[in-house]
Amino acid sequence: MIQETTRERTHAPTGDAWNSQDLEACCPAFAANKVICGDCIDVMRTLPDESMDFVITDPPYLVNYHSRDKRSFANDTNADWVEPAFEEIYRVLKNNSYCVCFYGWSAVEHFISAWEKAGFRRVGHFTACKRYSSSQRHTAMYHECAFLLAKGRPKLPEQPLCDLLPWRYTGNRLHPTQKPVETFQPLIQTYAPPGGMVLDPFAGSGTAGEAAILSGREYLLIELDPQYTKAARERLERRWAL
Repeated sequence: MIQETTRERTHAPTGDAWNSQDLEACCPAFAANKVICGDCIDVMRTLPDESMDFVITDPPYLVNYHSRDKRSFANDTNADWVEPAFEEIYRVLKNNSYCVCFYGWSAVEHFISAWEKAGFRRVGHFTACKRYSSSQRHTAMYHECAFLLAKGRPKLPEQPLCDLLPWRYTGNRLHPTQKPVETFQPLIQTYAPPGGMVLDPFAGSGTAGEAAILSGREYLLIELDPQYTKAARERLERRWAL
């Protein structure tokens, strides 16, 4: 069951696109509770070292994915961005902190190489079992996976999270690979400190932001596609209005 934490919002402006003054003009808390439309590598390069408490992200899996209704997203056919993105993720993440990254098994070598080159250690692994298959070829794929990565030596959680995550079908209305809040929220509650800043540099429809709100954390989301950025902003505005 999702436990909701009630708190006040830190407001931030919502322009249509990112620019180099966007974060500085927003607020001292590195654009707390904001969805930025832009290339996450460029945006993260403007962030101070060790300014994020936790990273959770679901980047392109490098599989040229197309949904049943033929939707897709950028940068899912090449790995050129993987190393520079995780180099920046590692830099902006505070020392002795965690990152959770979802991935696709068929291109996992690109992600493992980038994580290790950046300095991350793999300290855990999660599986979410679905009641439907997202692909049927050599096997019918009924699960999603994520690695738990560590920068430095994070304090062990008082109650370690089960490595089998909950999953609820979202309908993928806002994004072709939309993840459930029920999957992200326990990860944020376990590995992000109360009131801490959660970063998702591949934000999609904003699941990490909604899960952060419900968990009493701040968030900074970055999304390349203007359409998905708009969907994420509208979704989070609706959540704040509740």
